[in-house]
Amino acid sequence: MEEYFDVVDRDDAVVGRATRREVHARGLLHRAVHVLVFNGAGELFLQKRSQSKDTAPGAWDSSASGHVDAGEDYDACARRELREEIGLALARAPARWLRLRACAETGGEFVWVYREESEGPFTLHPDEIERGAWYCPTEIARRLREQPAEFASSFGLIWQELAARGDVPG
Repeated sequence: MEEYFDVVDRDDAVVGRATRREVHARGLLHRAVHVLVFNGAGELFLQKRSQSKDTAPGAWDSSASGHVDAGEDYDACARRELREEIGLALARAPARWLRLRACAETGGEFVWVYREESEGPFTLHPDEIERGAWYCPTEIARRLREQPAEFASSFGLIWQELAARGDVPG
């Protein structure tokens, strides 16, 4: 079944609808979410993307992330992605934390970044995620400096923005 996304303008207002394939092929602006799940020790759960993903295969990425479907809002998408990718079902949307404007690093996506706390355990979707692990923020910052190619570009940008705001050790 074909996925449809809302196409948006530079102000993130919906101006149309197109298939995933068309959005990516034509470089149309669209929407996505990233959710960062921390445990009580302050560690962040990162997922290693499946090798079958069409973008950033095998790269480390946010705890859960994905495109906002046509007609869906950011908050509903955050809840859906957490449930689909790591099996975390929430009664409410996680807390909004950071907003990114569409740019090259996000693949033309306007992004809301959410923060959630959970200890897991998680049930990883095998088509989406190769594996996952908990990392302390200083280890993530070090690895991003030393081996940035191991991470999805959007996650690198998110971490950079959060570090610049003083929200994570950078």
